[in-house]
Amino acid sequence: MLRIEDYAPIVGQATIYELFRLARQLEGKAIQNINSTAVGGGVAEILSRMMPLLKQLGLNARWDVIKGNEKFYAVTKKFHNGLHGVPVEVSREEYDWFLEINRQNAEEFDFADIVFVHDPQPIALIEKRASIGRNWVWRCHIDSSQPNKAIWRFLERYITMYDAAVFSAPAFEARLPIRQVLISPSIDPLSDKNKDLPEDVVNATFERYGIDRSRPVVTQISRFDFLKDPLGVIKAYKMAKRSMDMQLVLAGGGATDDPEGPMIMEQVKAEADKDKDIFVLFLPPSSDLEINALQRGSTIVLQKSLREGFGLTVSEALWKGKPVIAGAVGGIPLQIRHQYSGILTHSIEGTAQWIKRLLSEPEFAAKLGSNGREHIRNNFLITRHIKDYLLLFLSLFYADDIVHFS
Repeated sequence: MLRIEDYAPIVGQATIYELFRLARQLEGKAIQNINSTAVGGGVAEILSRMMPLLKQLGLNARWDVIKGNEKFYAVTKKFHNGLHGVPVEVSREEYDWFLEINRQNAEEFDFADIVFVHDPQPIALIEKRASIGRNWVWRCHIDSSQPNKAIWRFLERYITMYDAAVFSAPAFEARLPIRQVLISPSIDPLSDKNKDLPEDVVNATFERYGIDRSRPVVTQISRFDFLKDPLGVIKAYKMAKRSMDMQLVLAGGGATDDPEGPMIMEQVKAEADKDKDIFVLFLPPSSDLEINALQRGSTIVLQKSLREGFGLTVSEALWKGKPVIAGAVGGIPLQIRHQYSGILTHSIEGTAQWIKRLLSEPEFAAKLGSNGREHIRNNFLITRHIKDYLLLFLSLFYADDIVHFS
């Protein structure tokens, strides 16, 4: 098992000492994270990496997952899409069912001193606060800068019951009567998905899927979600391939709280079916090493999102020194400074043009990757993320003190 001290060679010993000092000030406080899935998606991935490290810092921290059924997750997927600004209709019956599932879960939980609720699915657990007190924080991992108004009004009545709301990027913050905090997500540089890999492991992964590393490989790693625009990626690839040889890899999995994934994947497969140079790979949750190898062995990594909460796949690829072309949405511009640490794109045509340029200018592409890696090292690693959370938790008990968040 990784130790918190193992991160010192990457972030410096002083950073590790600081985490221990902050954690000691929370001695005796129990911290509870609650979300909607233990597998799939960035939230579950972050929590799975963070919880062991919090415990090594001496914190009484735990992670609980709400229970729901297919009907519940169909409603919360509408919430997810609606917060991203997608036109959706939610019926009164669906709102009522959402609240009923939250209330059932609330009766089963033993709430801690600090309750940290992630995203809309468990947001109404806050109703239980009136009878138990405690310090409650709501964490929004979604781009809520232009939400569906009806869905936002519904959620807002619960958001305002929390002590604070946490957002991933400045553009997501809303007009709320409670304290708002900016904390960007992070990657774990020592996880199976991000750690250094021997070249033979990378080669073996490409050989397993029949991908030719002697030819350029353009890759997007994402859940199969229409907001990640996999069909747009295929169109951009086809445009670029008219003048340059290349292969395309679309790889990803699903999440237990996302019922649309299988349908989107079938659409992608149908679109890719006639091109032998397009590889559509459905990867199970245990595929972190394969994802790592696919990113490391690719010539260019894409993240052509139409809307995005933060886009940790961008951080992952940049950490590996890869040139990244990504949609200029959500938290992606925090990770990419255009033409310095990556490329920001606004259209299918623009994506195609940048693919061609980076393939034809390998020195420029390599410089983007190098700059991107340092930017991630300085801003988006898990140790910084833990520090921000510790400061947030401390501020709940020392509200009169001024706390600065990096």
